[in-house]
Amino acid sequence: MVFSSLLFIFRFIPIFFIIYYLVPFKYKNYVLFAGSIVFYGWGEPKYLVLLLVSILVNYLAGLFIDRFYVFISAIIFDIGMLFFFKYINFFITNINAVTGFGIKEVNITLPLGISFYTFQIMSYIIDLRRGRVKVEKSFINLGTYLSMFPQLIAGPIVVYSDVADRLKHREISLGNVEEGLRLFVLGLGSKVLIANNAGALFSELGTMGYENITSPMAWLGMVSYTIQIYFDFNGYSMMAIGLGKMLGFEFPKNFDLPYTSRSITEYWRRWHMTLSGWFKEYLYIPLGGNRKGAGRTVLNLFIVWFVTGFWHGADWNFILWGLYFFVLLMIERVGFGSFLKKHKIISHIYSLLAIGFGWMIFAISDLGELGVYIQKLFTGGYSANVIYYIRNYGVIFILGGLLSSGLCNKLYKKLENNTAAVTVLLTVIFILSIAYLADASYNPFLYFRF
Repeated sequence: MVFSSLLFIFRFIPIFFIIYYLVPFKYKNYVLFAGSIVFYGWGEPKYLVLLLVSILVNYLAGLFIDRFYVFISAIIFDIGMLFFFKYINFFITNINAVTGFGIKEVNITLPLGISFYTFQIMSYIIDLRRGRVKVEKSFINLGTYLSMFPQLIAGPIVVYSDVADRLKHREISLGNVEEGLRLFVLGLGSKVLIANNAGALFSELGTMGYENITSPMAWLGMVSYTIQIYFDFNGYSMMAIGLGKMLGFEFPKNFDLPYTSRSITEYWRRWHMTLSGWFKEYLYIPLGGNRKGAGRTVLNLFIVWFVTGFWHGADWNFILWGLYFFVLLMIERVGFGSFLKKHKIISHIYSLLAIGFGWMIFAISDLGELGVYIQKLFTGGYSANVIYYIRNYGVIFILGGLLSSGLCNKLYKKLENNTAAVTVLLTVIFILSIAYLADASYNPFLYFRF
């Protein structure tokens, strides 16, 4: 089940929240846990067992975390489950390619959200071992934390310490419900009206074949995907945070206008902030961070960005994507970052181009096709089709640019106190989104496959 579906909006939400708000507080986690299981199992019932086993194993490990072998066993189990379901066929394919062995691939599909909920439960186990949080003695409470449907499938990554208190004590106010609804509708509009429409162009280029497109079309495709992935993932995060508010939780912010960045260093402080924070806290700092000399710092950053790329997907393009940003960050660290700070226009152009090229590496898993696409960006050529696509997608590009620049955000904040204006705006966005969902067949969530 996805947030941008009529089933979720008109069936799951009304039924779930009516029950959730009516039951006494002591039963709310039971309702939330059960509702989350229904939400997850609706699309992938066969992997419910995997989720429940993960909760049970880490719950039991938490009770005996003072024993080092229990801690290590829990970490091995969590990483092992992620490795098997996400990466086993990647390694089999590459071992066969190098050695000529005929090892058969495992017939499995990637469980939705496994990358996200694995990181979340690992944060609990690690922080418990560090003594930063207290053991959760309630299986229902821990299960609620790990399976909470707003952020179960695609984040934001919520570490246990962020919600530990609210699992036991939280207030649900009318103001928070209202704010949650606002965020949900804005996120829905971002996803359905902006991301889906922008993504349709890039999808069409893939259907045409990259070898058949001209340079202007390749640039339009890069712009379209750059817009799509931001409004897709940011839209989902906004909906998740909004739903969290309606439940009485405060989930962390995941995006802060990343396309306004003036360097890649700044970009990664603004994009998928919960993931960057997780890698910093649970990988970079334990490796030594920047405390053990320049050489060790470079090595630590290399490891972090290799793992960052690989976490996103079991394919070489994701590893290349992670290392691409590692190289850019290193270039900025040795002096280019200082140059960018002094040149505002150049720094914005550089950042947008670097981000756009990065998204092409991310989007095209076939390295041969990726090479063709990058070549098309610089080989020139022209066709009348480009005018057709600019006319059809121009409004989406302009709207995406305005929204990602923060200009529309400032206008919305000025209207926030005008209840009537905000209500009209949100109603229009909601009606348009529902009309699109009722009529359109193109409704992917890009981060569901990571």
